[in-house]
Amino acid sequence: MAVEGGMKCVKFLVFIFNFIFWVCGVALVAIGIYAQVALDKALAVSSASAAGSPIAILVLGILIFFISFFGCCGAWRESYCMVTTFAVLLSIIFLVEIAAAIAGYVFKDKVRSVLEEGLWDAMRKYGEDEPLTEAVDELQRDFSCCGANNYTDWATIERFQANNTVPRSCCRPNATVATCNVHPSPATVYEKGCLQNIEGWMKKNILIVAAVALGIAFFEILGIIFACCLMKGIRSGYEVM
Repeated sequence: MAVEGGMKCVKFLVFIFNFIFWVCGVALVAIGIYAQVALDKALAVSSASAAGSPIAILVLGILIFFISFFGCCGAWRESYCMVTTFAVLLSIIFLVEIAAAIAGYVFKDKVRSVLEEGLWDAMRKYGEDEPLTEAVDELQRDFSCCGANNYTDWATIERFQANNTVPRSCCRPNATVATCNVHPSPATVYEKGCLQNIEGWMKKNILIVAAVALGIAFFEILGIIFACCLMKGIRSGYEVM
């Protein structure tokens, strides 16, 4: 009876932890969508490697969502095969997350250079590529920025250098619309560059991502431990039968 009671307890814990994983998966999906929407224009002017970050978070959330559902079914039905598969998949995801965290730390400076390169490339093509031009304009308005590093960056672009102007999307809300982009100054246009403002936004929100990631990692370890305990209990039941 004690063994059976312990088995039910472990089964219940695995079910509860899988429900928590399911919630974590939903949270990651929400964060991935939020990051994709918030940085949509920044990613549009950057490279595919930078644009993959929110998508990677979104995919990870979806994977955790389905794996946790799989684990819940395995625990409820006391299926040794399903619980074993769940434990293996969860272990793989945990190792991938550790590898991703290490890679993110090692290549954090690379992300900045890729973003800066993408911004400069978009600025050079401004006015020639309509979708890219719209992306740059919306980016500058949304992040209240002008240029890559500051508003003087536009003076290095030939079409703006000739008449000493910047795109109208650089204009401050309280500036005169008709002439705000002519002979720009910090009084009429945004002084800071988009690279600095985007980095500030990312640093501000990275704490949320880090907190969620740590929480998920903690519950993943507990989930693996309890899944292994349940596997042992199910196997012992088979041997008794």
